[in-house]
Amino acid sequence: MSDASANSAPHNNLLARFAWFVVFFNVVVIVWGALVRASGSGAGCGNHWPLCNGQVIPVSPGFHTVIEFTHRMMVGGSAFCVLALLAWSFRDTIKGQAARALAVASTLLLLNEAFLGALLVKLGYVTGNQSTGRILLLSIHLGNTLLLMAALTLTAHFLSTGQLWANLPLTRRFVGIVEGLVTTIFVGITGSIAALGDTLFPAPSLQASFAQDFATGSPMLLRLRILHPALAFVAALFALWLVSLARRSAPNQLPTQHSCAKNLSNTLLLLLGIQFVLGILDVILLAPAWMQLLHLLGADLFWIALVLLAANTLWPPLLDPATAMPPV
Repeated sequence: MSDASANSAPHNNLLARFAWFVVFFNVVVIVWGALVRASGSGAGCGNHWPLCNGQVIPVSPGFHTVIEFTHRMMVGGSAFCVLALLAWSFRDTIKGQAARALAVASTLLLLNEAFLGALLVKLGYVTGNQSTGRILLLSIHLGNTLLLMAALTLTAHFLSTGQLWANLPLTRRFVGIVEGLVTTIFVGITGSIAALGDTLFPAPSLQASFAQDFATGSPMLLRLRILHPALAFVAALFALWLVSLARRSAPNQLPTQHSCAKNLSNTLLLLLGIQFVLGILDVILLAPAWMQLLHLLGADLFWIALVLLAANTLWPPLLDPATAMPPV
């Protein structure tokens, strides 16, 4: 038996490609969800859920209703795709494959995502609400979103490699990488809080924006904004450490592994640079809605690349070129 077959199971390339489609469809759903917040459309369907203003399909909807109802339809499409991915994964994988457990995790996280979204609507934590409850629930919601994206990404990755849980190496690197990923999740959470503050309390100038952050009478949403760049700097250091770790490990890997690690490292560095540029422009331009959405899109792509590089560094697949599809 070859090393590849000992460490992986047969897999369906079409299934793996569908899993990647689900990943990037959910990126679109997340960005559209940010549009709901940035456009003040969170109450577009009233406080009704899952109905929209008491109707299955709203009649003569206004702008905000169209934005919110479209998001709900996209979430429904995402749920259908994730459930299909779960069923297909169980049909075309074997017991012990990593992708199976992660498909289950993705489904549970998606259900929790829908529940948290419904709570935001039913509790009125939308549009101009600036309560502590909204901040806490929004933070939990964003954290769940990033965990969902990580689970979907790893599902697609392990469907591409066919790796088995029994071969997962538990090393000291594992703890450090998990800590770095958790820190990055908090970067996303503080970013969502900063974006909400920018939306609810737009500043007339850059000087006024900085003054808001440190004024004792400023709303909590604005005083929390400083956490985002501080944590982003820490997460950037983690990303650079992970890239360094991946490149140091590359000489000891198979050619396919080496190429994959190099490509992922370069992609992550590029996305990291783009994110810092977008973050600076977001501040200078006083966080217009379109820049917030672009910054969020970059953050989602960065998160996917980070999770992939972490998985590839901790547990590089032993690929048989004749039977295995290299991870994206």
